[in-house]
Amino acid sequence: MEFGAKGTEFGAPGAADMIKDATTASFKADVLDASKTVPVIVDFWAAWCGPCKQLTPVIEKVVRSYSGKVRLVKVNVDENQAISAQLRIQSLPTVYAFRDGQPIDGFVGVQPESAIKAFVDRLVADDAEIGIAEVLKTGEELLEQDDLQGAAEVFASILQEDPANAEAIAGLTSCYMKSGDIARAKQTLALVPPDKRELAAVKSLEAAIELAEKGADTGELDALQKRVAENPQDFQARLDLAVGLGATGDRQEALELLLDLIRVDRKWNDGAARKQLLQFFDAWGPKEPLVAEGRRRLSSILFS
Repeated sequence: MEFGAKGTEFGAPGAADMIKDATTASFKADVLDASKTVPVIVDFWAAWCGPCKQLTPVIEKVVRSYSGKVRLVKVNVDENQAISAQLRIQSLPTVYAFRDGQPIDGFVGVQPESAIKAFVDRLVADDAEIGIAEVLKTGEELLEQDDLQGAAEVFASILQEDPANAEAIAGLTSCYMKSGDIARAKQTLALVPPDKRELAAVKSLEAAIELAEKGADTGELDALQKRVAENPQDFQARLDLAVGLGATGDRQEALELLLDLIRVDRKWNDGAARKQLLQFFDAWGPKEPLVAEGRRRLSSILFS
């Protein structure tokens, strides 16, 4: 199944809104409300302040270089004393950064361009992480609702911005898994960077893909069920049947088969049934109620 990707445009203000002057009357709209969409830097200055005249042009230059990912609002403290008093501005120039209506960072005094750029870098990076987290949540919700196309488009939009995002890669892999396209799922999961391969979601998908591939190799379920019925001591057939059932979604029956096999001969084939059950747990993930039940019952058998 081929999932198309429509690019997600992360909201950014137009060039005309990137830099503006604010008053006491407009501060709420220009700063507090606006910062709920994009980080807002507020430059508190005065006409008599020499250092302000050095700092402001540098901040403006840096903000423009971010093409709308951050805004600059300038406040003349002499003309807007109520705001400067409320925020306890004691020295000039003072610079605050706002997000979600709250000041989150700032500095006082003239700073070199490199320091201002680092200041804005932190704001933009933090904002991007928050934005991506929200988009990931949307993709996961769509995936849970089995809207595979919608979820895939959401995850793909993140990967357009951040191709190495392991959570988005895992999400897109899950879309292919749910659609039954195991080969494409495997190709997609291979894109996870080496330093992120230990993430729980990645490990779970690795186990699920391996399980699906093993399930495809076990043969027809009817034939396996017949072999087990004719010879209950055919442990390999019982193991293969459990794998096939687990791979096709009959998790409860797969669990019962493996637990029964462990109960009969836990050491058979170097503990193959127990190892397979643990792989099931990895593949199904912690949200699956059968995992907690299975772990409890497995412990009961092993330590009885």
